[in-house]
Amino acid sequence: MAEQTIEVDVAIIGAGTAGLVARRQALTHGAERVLLIEGGPHGTTCARVGCMPSKLLIAAAEAAAAVRGASTFGVEPGGLRIDGAALMARLRRERDGFVGSVLKSIDKIPEQNRLDGWARFVGRSSLEVEGPDGRTRVNARAIVVATGSSPSVPASLRELGDRLLTSDTLFELPTLPRSLVVVGTGVIGLELGQALAQLGVAVSVLDIGTRLPLLKSDAMQTEARALFEQRLDMHFGIRELTAKLGEDGAHMSWFGSDDQPHELTCEYVLAATGRRPQLTRLELQNAGLELDDRGTPRRWDDRTTQIADTPIFLAGDVNGERPLLHEAAAEGRIAGINAARYPEVRAHVRHVSLAIMFTSPNVAMVGSCPGPDGEGDEWDFGELDFANQGRAQVIGQDHGRARIYATRSCGTILGAELIGPQVEHLAHLLAWAIEQRMTVPQALAMPYYHPVIEEGLRTALQQLGRKIKMAPKPRPLDCGPGT
Repeated sequence: MAEQTIEVDVAIIGAGTAGLVARRQALTHGAERVLLIEGGPHGTTCARVGCMPSKLLIAAAEAAAAVRGASTFGVEPGGLRIDGAALMARLRRERDGFVGSVLKSIDKIPEQNRLDGWARFVGRSSLEVEGPDGRTRVNARAIVVATGSSPSVPASLRELGDRLLTSDTLFELPTLPRSLVVVGTGVIGLELGQALAQLGVAVSVLDIGTRLPLLKSDAMQTEARALFEQRLDMHFGIRELTAKLGEDGAHMSWFGSDDQPHELTCEYVLAATGRRPQLTRLELQNAGLELDDRGTPRRWDDRTTQIADTPIFLAGDVNGERPLLHEAAAEGRIAGINAARYPEVRAHVRHVSLAIMFTSPNVAMVGSCPGPDGEGDEWDFGELDFANQGRAQVIGQDHGRARIYATRSCGTILGAELIGPQVEHLAHLLAWAIEQRMTVPQALAMPYYHPVIEEGLRTALQQLGRKIKMAPKPRPLDCGPGT
């Protein structure tokens, strides 16, 4: 097989969101020779198996839910029929369009600046890439690792063969399954599990834990559990889960929080137990890095994306910190800039944290929120109950709660926990407010249209302002139904 050596300024391992952004930024900031290396499928996790196909499934589920709920408004649409094959075909068709857009952008990269193959470290600034055309040695002044993540599958589920699904394989089903057990109540498990249940699939959700994602305070956890347990067959605090493959599907058994044995047979099992960084192939130990027991670098700075004082930068899902597309793009930008400028590495201010779960109701977390007890000496919160919010009542989605946190000393908004209708939009407004270091009085001085869901933020902010003595008692026009 052919062997060659390439000398570059920056080598980027991984052609996903973080890697592609890192490449553009490295070129913009002075690197002349930038090499993009990819051994797996192109197209980014988001486009292929993440954000976009999952939201396509959720969009179909929301359409079905709207038909079922139409009678609330005196609208009788007739019988609901879901064509699973047509639904999945449309999902893949649209998904492939998103992937195709990414592939077109990669195809525009000159061939001499791309290398197909699996990379491994053979030194602090040297890689060996095994590709279809042979082995290539890559010597780089700086290296960006942006290899992403892959589904983590518990040992108890690995004997299920083709009855086992992950978020990487679910969207390839030719039609909707008849029944499904989701193992894991993280964002992926709840989004996909609820969407499939709304589309007529018999879904049960199992988890060894007792808490739902994103929300930190016990009060918001209680609210969320009550709402999701109304909508899904959920089993929290399970133990001794076993899964066996049978002729009629997957046989699941476990002990519940009631200490009683439970059994269930389903067509498929979805492992939604998180994703793990793809680091194994890289052999990072050859770069002289200090690694933990999972093979992850110990000294990684999220402000620079640099590992210790080395010329190696870690960006995107591979670091396991903020596995979200906008965070991967942000880290790719930082990594690309610093790799191009190495050794003149500079810290960058990270944006406020923002996470959204696209379930019904939406769940979101913005900025800094307190721990489980929901109390503190230096901050306070204001609440909104969507049961009393005018627009939520109008659209028949008057359920959920929002909490906004701010400092007592100066009223600066710190963060928010939200569960309710369309809170994906409220979360964005609050993220912008926090990014601008807005105070409660400043936020209350902003315009609020009537009647909209966003108007509910004013209710929570007014309560918060009164608690920290930075807002007057509301006038009659500011409160009551419709706010």
